[in-house]
Amino acid sequence: MADIKHKLVIKAAPEKVYEAVTTQKGLESWWCKNTTAKPEVGFVNIFIFGQYYNEMKVTELSPNKKTAWECIKSIEEWVGTTISFELEEKDGKTILRFAHAGWRAVTDTFAACSYDWAIFLKSLKSLCETGTGEPA
Repeated sequence: MADIKHKLVIKAAPEKVYEAVTTQKGLESWWCKNTTAKPEVGFVNIFIFGQYYNEMKVTELSPNKKTAWECIKSIEEWVGTTISFELEEKDGKTILRFAHAGWRAVTDTFAACSYDWAIFLKSLKSLCETGTGEPA
């Protein structure tokens, strides 16, 4: 198994970052414009990137600390993987530890997704710090 991991510091309170990674308004403002999402354990968030349709079941919610999803429908390599956003407040900022975990192999898709996640996390950082993200 392989995991994509990223860590970044966001100059915003954990509450703001948590809202951005758990609510429909937040997610569609930095990741995917075509989103259906609720901050509710068991809810299946839907993200549509053109021809790519993704269903992510919310498996964990710890307000202002963590959210996690399980990919239940997507491209074959994503199905069964998990995505998590862990938040830690430090000196008035948020440390975000992101993981897209449980990949069966390190493939070209894995490498491309690692790059794409880095770009989208930059969009998340921008949204939380300036109010403007760059979703797909």
